[in-house]
Amino acid sequence: MTDGGGDNWEIYTDKRDLYRWRRTAPNGNITGRSCESYKAEADCRSNAHRHGMDGNPAGLGTDDKWEIYKDKRGNFRWRRMARNGRITGTSSEGYSSRKSCASNAKRNGKA
Repeated sequence: MTDGGGDNWEIYTDKRDLYRWRRTAPNGNITGRSCESYKAEADCRSNAHRHGMDGNPAGLGTDDKWEIYKDKRGNFRWRRMARNGRITGTSSEGYSSRKSCASNAKRNGKA
């Protein structure tokens, strides 16, 4: 399925036959993905909605915490944490600038 910004959302099963999601930009780059797999497709879809799929119709994760940090290679990355401290999403790549990383986080649901 494609969102209003032209990104493509895909729910798929991994090698262990568990559900995952990924978001791909029109240029083919993966701009977001699930950081874990799910036994139930509905749970996977809820996590994808939390990151903006279908416009996040239920408003999931509005009180999540976001962190932008530097990885071991010196690139900027983001991670999203639920109130219980569980990581619900991460950047799929490192960015050379904080601004680019923040832009990708916004694309994935950061207010």
